[in-house]
Amino acid sequence: MGGTPVDDGKNDFAGSDGKALPRLLIVDDDRDMLEMLALVIGRKCSCAIKLAESGEEAAAIMEAWRPDVVLSDIKMPGMDGLALLERAKALDPAMSVIMMTGHGTVDVAVSALKQGAYDFFEKPFDNDLVVRAVQRSFERALLHRENRRLQARLREAGGGFHGLIGESPRLRAVAELIQRVADTDVTVLIRGESGTGKELAARAIHEASPRADQPLVTVNCPALPEPILESELFGYTRGAFTGAVQEKKGLFLEAQKSTILLDEIADMPVALQTKLLRVLQEKEIQPLGQTRTIPIDVRILASTNQDIEAKIKEGLFREDLFYRLNVVTITMPPLRDRPEDIPLLAHHFLKTFARKYQRAITGFTPEALSCLCRNPWPGNVRQLQNTVKRAVLLATGERIAPEDLRCDMARKEPGAPPGAELRHLPYYEAKRQLVTDFSRDYFDTLLRQHDGNVSAAARAAGLGRQALQRLLKNFGLRPGDYRHS
Repeated sequence: MGGTPVDDGKNDFAGSDGKALPRLLIVDDDRDMLEMLALVIGRKCSCAIKLAESGEEAAAIMEAWRPDVVLSDIKMPGMDGLALLERAKALDPAMSVIMMTGHGTVDVAVSALKQGAYDFFEKPFDNDLVVRAVQRSFERALLHRENRRLQARLREAGGGFHGLIGESPRLRAVAELIQRVADTDVTVLIRGESGTGKELAARAIHEASPRADQPLVTVNCPALPEPILESELFGYTRGAFTGAVQEKKGLFLEAQKSTILLDEIADMPVALQTKLLRVLQEKEIQPLGQTRTIPIDVRILASTNQDIEAKIKEGLFREDLFYRLNVVTITMPPLRDRPEDIPLLAHHFLKTFARKYQRAITGFTPEALSCLCRNPWPGNVRQLQNTVKRAVLLATGERIAPEDLRCDMARKEPGAPPGAELRHLPYYEAKRQLVTDFSRDYFDTLLRQHDGNVSAAARAAGLGRQALQRLLKNFGLRPGDYRHS
């Protein structure tokens, strides 16, 4: 029997959703103890089980099969449990090892904890406690491997495409468009909600362009009053106005041979829009107080989070300038439309801030990741970044938990009707957001009720299994995160 799969109907080592089951190796030189543990755990846990009657046999199985959890006795002839623990940690640090000990060897078990064992139990033990420890160990192993997988993806991406982190189709489309236009001088208008990474996209365009050896010049248009913004952009000569005691170069000349980003251009005063139109048409500027023009070689990028077409109708934005800026449009997707990128972004920010603030934080609990994926993120990537930063600073454990993230931040006020918090949005956007929030919460609850079993969840929802899998993918929900929760 030792080293063979338990005959419990799970010999294919795959769950009902087609994914591999978590793997458990039970090691004990007492055959009756092995069979009892396999029976008890197999009834309560959806997992694949192998058995070994010696440390040497267990070591061979670990090498070939790579279990997620090892449940091992300490006192065994030949290779004992402590030696097996050392072998397991050398083979795979994510492998969780639970030790069992007889009366009088508790000190040895405590020593095993110091050497990296996940938990220990003194015989005779409560079966339910062992089952729960195995379930927690599966979660821990899954978390460790998920963290390593995400970190590997981050390393492979080298921080993403010039800082754009994510693998969703929407973000990949943005990166592909940036690559196509980066080596040209075409004017690009970058649109999107606040916090979606418009400036990051502009920086990616610049860094992928032949002008990357020069610094990108960024102008925050709404931050400066009109007279100051004009002088900052175009410069001025000495004596051009009261207080102009010396000549100023201006940001267009500072950006010579480089790229300038006009951030939130929809807030630029109409009078300045006229001057900017001339720059785009003639490729020259005229500093204040000067009669001659100066030719410039500057690539112009612009960004906005506003509805420019509506501002044109209101007479607040020049239509001809819009067409000059809108040669190529890049639209940054909101975070709610790319939920599959949330775990990757969260781990990227965690790694960045843990290193910056010297915090020994290794990852997120499954519940914390679920909380992040369920949040609507009205502030988009910037809000997620600030949330992870705060959690890194305030977390007390080695992993970030839901309480560190303040996961009640998206809840409605008590007694508020559904969608009350969305009434500031346009009708169709509010309706789409309400349906998205409802669907994500519905499927999250469904998976929790059925422990991540997709087939059972599909039957309860009245959906086909494949249809449910597509919906879960759309909302960034993974059944594996809900098993044994």
